[in-house]
Amino acid sequence: MVAPRFARAMKIAVLSTRSGWHTDELQRAIVERGHQPFRFPYESLVARLGAHASGSPRLGADAPDLFDCDAVLARIIPNGSLEQIIYRIDALHWLEDAGVLVVNPPRAIERTVDKFYTSALLERAGLATPQTVVCERVEDAVAAFRIMGDVIVKPLFGSMGLGMVRVSDEETAWRVFRALEAIRGIYYLQRAIPHEGRDIRAFVIGDHVVAAIERRSPGWRTNISRGGEATAISLPAEWSDMALRAARAVGAAYAGVDLLPAQDGTVYVLEVNGIPGWRGLQEATSFDVAGALIDHVASTHRARNGAHGTG
Repeated sequence: MVAPRFARAMKIAVLSTRSGWHTDELQRAIVERGHQPFRFPYESLVARLGAHASGSPRLGADAPDLFDCDAVLARIIPNGSLEQIIYRIDALHWLEDAGVLVVNPPRAIERTVDKFYTSALLERAGLATPQTVVCERVEDAVAAFRIMGDVIVKPLFGSMGLGMVRVSDEETAWRVFRALEAIRGIYYLQRAIPHEGRDIRAFVIGDHVVAAIERRSPGWRTNISRGGEATAISLPAEWSDMALRAARAVGAAYAGVDLLPAQDGTVYVLEVNGIPGWRGLQEATSFDVAGALIDHVASTHRARNGAHGTG
């Protein structure tokens, strides 16, 4: 269902690396709702400060300048050097500080791309999280493995199950930990939780879980990108509340929240993805995620700038 049009069309910019399914979906939803879509590759952004012809800070490549947009959707933060990534996040902070609506907020992106920070925030919010050890020294990682016995080693940054390794014997532990030591990596170890080959992805937009899927796999990884199968489900109220609390804990306007029902009845919050994909979820549920996200962006902008969205 297409939301009512504003009195004035919003300028909504999508920051990404290239055209793709998600970017196309967002642009479709923006156009259907009577707004103006603009796409900017991160690599093309040029920041201009100080004395220049316009008399005010500028950020962009082509018209319109991002400071002239009503909202900026940070679809993804592409891989790059530390300097490139910091610059891109700083640009989002700069826009937000100037009053531009940035979704997700850069603070939420910073929190959710870092599994350690996410886990710490989830625990502080009182949500069940697996036993986790994060350290820099290989001897500390080995000691943690010996205590937990069966662990999932995850990269601190990453998604879609990439780089995850299950370690349940000491020989494998030494190989994995030495490999991480060679690249000066951080050891992020979570106790493997016995479960029934399924987990839940709840998609949160604003104050609602708009859709949810159950992902199943014969192995321990259930990611759709890694071969898991998805079916639409209705979440119990308690699980929906957990997903909403998790998104609020990281300050996300929208998020993919992964829940793991364990064999002992505990439901764990595994991760909160602040730049989630939704193609598999949309195919399983037929829910227009991009449309709902643009509706949320528009209503948030309207609430901030007056009932008719003319600010």
